[in-house]
Amino acid sequence: MSTNLKYVSLGILVFQTTSLVLTMRYSRTLKEEGPRYLSSTAVVVAELLKIMACILLVYKDSKCSLRALNRVLHDEILNKPMETLKLAIPSGIYTLQNNLLYVALSNLDAATYQVTYQLKILTTALFSVSMLSKKLGIYQWLSLVILMTGVAFVQWPSDSQLDSKELSAGSQFVGLMAVLTACFSSGFAGVYFEKILKETKQSVWIRNIQLGFFGSIFGLMGVYIYDGELVSKNGFFQGYNQLTWIVVVLQCLFPWSHPCNNSYFLIWL
Repeated sequence: MSTNLKYVSLGILVFQTTSLVLTMRYSRTLKEEGPRYLSSTAVVVAELLKIMACILLVYKDSKCSLRALNRVLHDEILNKPMETLKLAIPSGIYTLQNNLLYVALSNLDAATYQVTYQLKILTTALFSVSMLSKKLGIYQWLSLVILMTGVAFVQWPSDSQLDSKELSAGSQFVGLMAVLTACFSSGFAGVYFEKILKETKQSVWIRNIQLGFFGSIFGLMGVYIYDGELVSKNGFFQGYNQLTWIVVVLQCLFPWSHPCNNSYFLIWL
């Protein structure tokens, strides 16, 4: 990968991450009349849009031929059921992670969430060393220690936080546990997905379609279990507005934005 392309990719990822966090946080705290949108349904819609985006990319790679697209999807997905099933594990974890992020941003301010969530780089590094036998240099480990120290200082309560009435200690604890769980799930799913990509020759777009397929199934199960009554009462798209759709689109704006990108940041440590 050329230096310019690396910086462009990093810039795109930074833009997506920061804009998604800010808009998601705002959408979960914005007070409006009527019911608030369900995060479980937003996760499902994002997965479906990712599948559509990746299918379009495969269609483009197939020289815009529907026949070639159908053959690729049939040969790479339907004719390889065991390879497809391998994606059920990271997909289930990734769906859980997405739901946890909504919980975290509903209970933490955006700055605290953003800094704490960077612990996913540490978990990714640890899983990379244990699962992929990667070796990190002294400066990379030092950078991870500095990252942990920074997160610890961010979580240290200040006088203003102790006096704040906006977020209770209970809700902050829930948000912290949600984001820490998301960090571990993100690290494992990302390294597991990277391992699968290295062991097969299937394109990342095909793998993302497989991830999105299982993610949609797991997501719909979550909607039925946790929000089934609300959906039956007020509809699947209850509370959706322009801001909600912006959040959903930002999640699938870059179809490659799956947990596997955590390892990408290790290059920059």
